Amino acid sequence: MTNLAEKLKLGTQQSHTNAEHTGFMKNFLSGGISKESFCQLLSNLYFVYSELESDLQSHQTDPMISTMYFPELNRKANLEKDLSFYYGEHWPDNITPSPAAQTYVSRLRELSTTEPTLLISHSYTRYMGDLSGGQSLKKIVQSVFNLEEHQGICFYEFDEIPDLNEFKNLYRQKLNELILSEELQAQVVAEANNAFTLNIAMLRDLGEISTPATV
Repeated sequence: MTNLAEKLKLGTQQSHTNAEHTGFMKNFLSGGISKESFCQLLSNLYFVYSELESDLQSHQTDPMISTMYFPELNRKANLEKDLSFYYGEHWPDNITPSPAAQTYVSRLRELSTTEPTLLISHSYTRYMGDLSGGQSLKKIVQSVFNLEEHQGICFYEFDEIPDLNEFKNLYRQKLNELILSEELQAQVVAEANNAFTLNIAMLRDLGEISTPATV
């Protein structure tokens, strides 16, 4: 057993704070998010999660990845539902990744080829965030856009996970069960910080895509 979960939590605290202090997240948390910027966020995340989940599936028999492979976390299908809700049935023709999202996807592809164990860093950063702060963002989106239950917020819903807090504890336990050298643990933490950096760049990129959305 290691204390990798604690190392990740402590080692990414500043990065987490930096992400919360982006202009986009400040607006989001204060209820000042626009529908256009939210749809741009969903579009970017669709490309990121499509790549991440494809890579994790490809390496699911890897000893390290297999321990942290939880298909019930997958977001791609839920994002497709949301994009269809906001953009209509032809949503695939109406979305493109921002430059920062493209950079993010490229990094995931690189890791999948060269160091797949470090995909765990991105899984941790994205999914643990979705299971935690993402649940507060869900309520903000519902309120600001006056959405009915389950409309346009599927990204934040985990139908296959009945107890989110219990699952987060399981996820942390599995992290600590990974047999990693001190050096590799340090690399996992460093890559988690890189994941935050990529996410922050993506948040700052949001205003650069201008794609109309209709509901």
